[in-house]
Amino acid sequence: MTDQYERSAEFVDAMLAAHWTVLAPALTEALRGMPGPVVDVGAGGGHGTRVIARAVPEAEIFAIEPSPALRAVLMARTYESPDLRDRVTVLPSGLLQAAMPPRLGAMVAVNVIGHFGPADRHAIWQLLGERLLPGGRAVLNLQPPAEPTVVPQTRFSELHIGRRRYEGWGRAEPSGPGQVTWHMTYRTVQDGEPAEEVEVSYAWWVLGQDQLKAELTENGLQAAPTGPADLGLWLITRAGDVTA
Repeated sequence: MTDQYERSAEFVDAMLAAHWTVLAPALTEALRGMPGPVVDVGAGGGHGTRVIARAVPEAEIFAIEPSPALRAVLMARTYESPDLRDRVTVLPSGLLQAAMPPRLGAMVAVNVIGHFGPADRHAIWQLLGERLLPGGRAVLNLQPPAEPTVVPQTRFSELHIGRRRYEGWGRAEPSGPGQVTWHMTYRTVQDGEPAEEVEVSYAWWVLGQDQLKAELTENGLQAAPTGPADLGLWLITRAGDVTA
């Protein structure tokens, strides 16, 4: 499997930290009262894994991350915490290939659903329908764009570490039905002078709320927004379950 984050992992994990600070309260509330086990899909370097661990302090967690570069950060972050070390199992495969328990209390899929095409999404919804415990739930976010369209070059992150300033830029263009290609640029400046620039591209399957609801309905599931609207978080449960 090609590691899409091989060249960008050193930037991605640090640049996501601020985003997770904003996401943490809403995700914590969405997981309130959930039993384990909890699956963290595309756990990356483990920012979300730590939030999950605090939100469900007794639950076992399965952190799934197929990228070796990001998984190295996840492993280190898990091992350095006695609490995570005892409760988190790091799995190196993709979600649909992972060795997970037959029954799940919750699944978290933040910043990751666009890596799955329609057929794989259908398989994920089937998995949820089969494995979620009564009252269980999944939490995911929908990221723009919702349709294949051009996204102009935008700076999404800037941070300082020592003498270096790091900038993350991104733009997208349609690359097929239901898909865009993101072009990401990570720039490093030291003492006011350009020091390094890394460019990476990857495919992303777009998904809007109407399509999400339609796909879930076909699989006996339902979705409701949760948390602040600008976070794009959705709570997925079995049809008929009360989510409030």
